[in-house]
Amino acid sequence: MSAVKGVSEFTSQSCDNQLCPCLLSACVSPRISFGAPFPEPTVTGSFGRFISEVKPQHLSPLLLQRSKRMVLDSIGVGLIGTTTEVFQLALQHCQVRSKVLNSVYGCKGTRLSPTLAAFVNGVATHSMDFDDTWHPATHPSGAVLPAVLALSDMMPASNKPTGLDLLLAFNVGIEIQGRLMRFSNEAHNIPKRFHPPTVVGTMGSAAACARLLSLDDSQCSHALAIAASLSGAPMANAATQSKPLHIGNAARLGLEAALLASRGLEASALVLDDTPGVAGFSAFYEDYAPQSIAMPNENSKFLLEEQDMAFKRFPAHLGMHWIADAAASINKALVGAGLGSISPDQVEEILIRVPKSKYINRPFPESEHEARHSFQFNACTALLYGEVTVQSFTPVSINHPELLALLNCVRVEHPHDNPANFNLMYGEVQVTLRGGDILTARCDTFYGHWRNPLTNESLRRKFRSNATTVLPSEQVEGLIEVIEDLDRIEDGTLCVCVCAVFPGSCILHFLICSVLL
Repeated sequence: MSAVKGVSEFTSQSCDNQLCPCLLSACVSPRISFGAPFPEPTVTGSFGRFISEVKPQHLSPLLLQRSKRMVLDSIGVGLIGTTTEVFQLALQHCQVRSKVLNSVYGCKGTRLSPTLAAFVNGVATHSMDFDDTWHPATHPSGAVLPAVLALSDMMPASNKPTGLDLLLAFNVGIEIQGRLMRFSNEAHNIPKRFHPPTVVGTMGSAAACARLLSLDDSQCSHALAIAASLSGAPMANAATQSKPLHIGNAARLGLEAALLASRGLEASALVLDDTPGVAGFSAFYEDYAPQSIAMPNENSKFLLEEQDMAFKRFPAHLGMHWIADAAASINKALVGAGLGSISPDQVEEILIRVPKSKYINRPFPESEHEARHSFQFNACTALLYGEVTVQSFTPVSINHPELLALLNCVRVEHPHDNPANFNLMYGEVQVTLRGGDILTARCDTFYGHWRNPLTNESLRRKFRSNATTVLPSEQVEGLIEVIEDLDRIEDGTLCVCVCAVFPGSCILHFLICSVLL
């Protein structure tokens, strides 16, 4: 990244963004250390140093390849997410509040302030629960990508990040989330108290934005501590229209935390440390056991290099993919035997064996958000149709008479050997027919899980299906090319290569402003 320019130089230039002075000074402030240095050694201090000092050369080819797949998938689910009711509600709310302009996914002529753009684009990403999932359980990309894109947009034209700078910041945000989650045994299981993206996602967003702002290690530590004060949302709002707000807030509040730190706001120097009598990060995870983070080297790699990401083939909670694949196997067997798909009048009982997790055990979902979080609904949909798709969650599909009849046949068991853990769980379906025949199928690892990742072609197919809901196909293909070459894009070249693909489109403006001018 080029040297940071002074505020006076930037404000004297013409600026399409029309940013207010407080945001301008925050995004171009020089690397100045505020206050006394952090005591050494501390866990919090080690995180600050990692964020500040990690370099593009630390990004291995494998890490770049995996993170670009995440960027592609996240933008795709964000684009289709703009078609949802919850996104429209969030956008209308933000348009009333916004007087400064930033780009919004796929919405031609619609721009918001940087933090509100990060918010609505985060909402879009999670509005259908179609975004990536990691282990321990969280949705890492949706909390980070909208924030770094909004921040890139607000930075002066003379100091836009390269594609590699953007990927470095993105990977820093992902890494911080993974490290924090791995310091707790509680975090390894499907959550019960806090929705993880509202905790580690906010801090990952702050870390990514602090890296993109080139803050020093002290400011980076403060950004994390400020983000901790802006974190947390209850699991009670899962399967409601408010759950997508969790990702939007993580992106927005992490960006705000980094901007506040860049202006000199301070917070606890020990927020990630184990301080007796004073809860820091342990307020979210009671068994939190802090560990310092080391710079990447041949003995210490990024977590994404060690474990890939899960990408969903249909828009629902990750746990639904095990049970849907098991049920689809039974449907396939019936069709293959020439018996056709299953009919409710043939079924005596449908037994599903899944982990015990209350918020995804919903016998009769009444909304699309509840259906996305229902073992029963997704099992019966896959039994009936052989697959679960985007269209499975429309009101017509949810209330289909045959589906409702199958739901009345479902019984749920929670075997002791089936923990609520995305790395260990399985899904099993047993269908007892009225004639006495029993059909059973089990899924231990669905296609799309990190142990069985989507191929590049499958991921592109998902992206095309999602993105073409709001963009012409030729622009979608160009967007794939740009993202796959993101690490090779330097100053001044993105405008040329994207303009040739997206003349006059909103996504052109979005990419040019948000990645590199």
